[in-house]
Order: sequence, then structure tokens, then C-alpha cells
Amino acid sequence: MQQIQQLQNSINQYISNKKYGTTPVELYEPIYYIMALGGKRLRPCLLLMACDMFGGDVQQALAPALAIEVFHNFTLMHDDIMDKAPLRRGKPTVHEKWNANVAILSGDVMMVEANKLIMQVDDRILRPVLDVFNDTAVGVCEGQQIDMNFETLTHVTIDEYINMIRLKTAVLVAGALKMGALVGGADDAEASLLYSFGEQLGIAFQLQDDILDVYGDPKKFGKQVGGDIISNKKTYLLIKAMELAKGETLTELNYWISATEFNGIEKVTAVKNIYNQLNIREHAEAEMNRYAEQAILNFEKINLPNERKVILKEFADMLLVRDY
Repeated sequence: MQQIQQLQNSINQYISNKKYGTTPVELYEPIYYIMALGGKRLRPCLLLMACDMFGGDVQQALAPALAIEVFHNFTLMHDDIMDKAPLRRGKPTVHEKWNANVAILSGDVMMVEANKLIMQVDDRILRPVLDVFNDTAVGVCEGQQIDMNFETLTHVTIDEYINMIRLKTAVLVAGALKMGALVGGADDAEASLLYSFGEQLGIAFQLQDDILDVYGDPKKFGKQVGGDIISNKKTYLLIKAMELAKGETLTELNYWISATEFNGIEKVTAVKNIYNQLNIREHAEAEMNRYAEQAILNFEKINLPNERKVILKEFADMLLVRDY
């Protein structure tokens, strides 16, 4: 079995060697640019691990792994336009470096390129792999729209939030794993168990991100701690606080949510104090652990020797025990 570092090296090498187009320059340069910004390469690595776990040829899985990464970066390119985000991984976003029209069109080409990469899988499994990819792509778009809808809603439930992150974040993790399993030779039942594992893992991963946004070390987290508080983003933590807060605490929380002019550090400190009073971190960690445990229960049902499952299990554990 290949180790995690080997798989990461394989996908990074494949990404750096991939050629798209050259002209018009404005169409293709942004693709090379965003793909070179790095990142954890989490989803393509999971696809390769799933293929390897079932005894498949990892080389045959590199094209669909890159397809997942190209699609993921396409969504980031378009999300950054919607969010008016100035930076991505510490560098100017594509719409800032070029313009929004360039970012839209380059993103469209990335979606086409992702489909071309998917088409490189063996004809025998092309249909089921393409079905997973298309269902995943639609789910991610649905999740993004629901997330944008949340911005104008005054009341969002925990269940609605969990469904949103399931679509926006978790189905891409799950889809990558199922595609890798199919390329590796798994039957549909085993591949579906791995999908369920990935879905629960993806939800736990996003809940961990919510926690780190408030309680993470800014030097390690890589972005502004408290950014979700400043923007009133409806994360698990804020929704739970609105559910539990009473009396003066609720009044203060509503004050900070409705304030149009404020000092960012003061707002983060005040809302974080409310979270601490209400034990919000503990509630969020309990929810995260619940989904992590469900993920492991699904993983344990997969009928493979433990030695074949150990690398993916270790990688999953690493994702959920992090401070960045």
C-alpha cells in the first residue's frame, strides 16, 4: 500500500505537469494560477487512497483525482466572486488579479476540463463514475445557493445548517472516495459505504473548521480568526448560541449581530465571551464527534482486511485532530 506522502507527491506532480490551453492567455492563465496556489489536496488524495485501499492501480486514478481538484478550484474561483473575497491562500483572488468576467469564464473552462479528466477512466466504470461526479457537482452548487440564502434569513436551524454543509462540503469528500473505490474495483455496496463514511467525515471536518475560526491559533489557521463572527456567518456556533441565549445575553448577541459600525476585535471578543458563557465550543465539539463516530462506524462495515484500511483511517483521524 502506498503511504499518504507518496500519494500527495503523485497528485502534486500530476497537477504540475497538466497542460490546459495557452490562448487566449486571459482564459487559461487564471487556471494555472489558481491550481498552483496549493492547498491540502485533500479530496484528490482521498480518491487515490480509496482506489489503493481496494487494490486498484493508483496511476489509473490520477485523472479522476485531478478532475475532483480542478472542480473544487472552479467552485472556489466562483465562490470568491460571490463573496467579493480579495485573497485566496494569501494571494490575490482571480477576479482581483484579472476581473470578474475572466474569473467566470476561466471557471467555466475548468468545469469542462474536469469532465474531460473524468472521461479518462476505464469505459467499464465510466457511467457510474460520471454519475457520482455529476451528482456531486449539483450537490455542491445546491449547498452554495443555500448558504447564500442563509445570509438573508433571520432564523436558520441546526438541521438546515448541517444539510447545507453536507451539500457544500461533505458530498465532495464523499464523491471523491466513492469514485476512487469504483476505480479501485469496489462493488457498489462497498463504494456506497465509503460514500457514507466520507459524507459524515466531511460534516465533522466543516464543524471543526467552524470551531477553529473562533478558537484556532491565527498563526496556524492561515486566515483571520473570528472572521465568521465579524461577518455574522451562520455557523453551527452562532446558530447554537441564538438557540441557547436568554435575557441580557440574547440582547447583547443581537446587538452585535445587528451592529453596522463596530470595532472588529471588540466584536469578536464580545461574541466569543458569549459563546464561552453558553459552552458553545463544547456543544460544537460534541456534534463534530458525533459525526466522526458515525463515519467510523460506516468505515468499519467495509469488508476489507484492517491492514488495507489503516492508511485512510489514519488520514481521517489526522483531519479531525488539527489546529489549522
